[in-house]
Amino acid sequence: LFDEEGKLLGSASSPIQIWKEGDCIEQSSTDIWHAVCSAVKAACSLAKIDGEQVKGIGFAATCSLVAVDADGSPVTVSWSGDSRRNIIVWMDHRAVKQAEKINSRNSPVLQYCGGSVSPEMQPPKLLWVKENLQESWSMVFRWMDLSDWLSYRATGDDTRSLCTTVCKWTYLGHAHMQHINEKDSRDMETCGWDDDFWEEIGLGDLVEGHHAKIGRSVAFPGHALGSGLTPTAAKARNFELGLVAGTPVGTSLIDAHAGGV
Repeated sequence: LFDEEGKLLGSASSPIQIWKEGDCIEQSSTDIWHAVCSAVKAACSLAKIDGEQVKGIGFAATCSLVAVDADGSPVTVSWSGDSRRNIIVWMDHRAVKQAEKINSRNSPVLQYCGGSVSPEMQPPKLLWVKENLQESWSMVFRWMDLSDWLSYRATGDDTRSLCTTVCKWTYLGHAHMQHINEKDSRDMETCGWDDDFWEEIGLGDLVEGHHAKIGRSVAFPGHALGSGLTPTAAKARNFELGLVAGTPVGTSLIDAHAGGV
């Protein structure tokens, strides 16, 4: 928790659960949300700041892949079938073969991510789920980077971060910027997805509905989302944040990038 001059007023942490079985490493979005809420309330308490004094909040997290259904409930990405395990963690390496398959296509998109995708990026992980967990694949309504999911959970706004999508999803940031410059606006309509890329690698269904499952809108980090915190996310009881409904929420950053800032 920082003041307007950047002075650290308070910080807190809360443990989170992780499952590791070979190359498969998984977490729970529900568990992480509970930990975030606990840490936010603890940081405010240590700083002797009440929720009404907090003027804004933003989320940073690992580049992990979150799967939820149309109701926002978790969808398993685990061989175990445990619905709690709905996050493929960034360092998970189950999708090595899928990454090799994608790289063999030599898509022009790859020149914008160092010439190849890694199994730690989202397209190989998505392809792995489609090839191995068909029931889960059919149930998922939104695939999200963890930091974007936290913003979505807090606001109900499905807008994705330019940081997460460019770095881990092959979203073309230069196309996004060209679109903005041509329109002389900060229109958040997605224009950086390369539909041919997704078709070529066997994930053409993610293009449907104007990319509804992977992001219809993309915004600059810090852009205010929706109407701020929803009443549900803000409330102090149970596993929520203990802040005020309507508190501004900024578009997210990847954790390492936030650390750089």
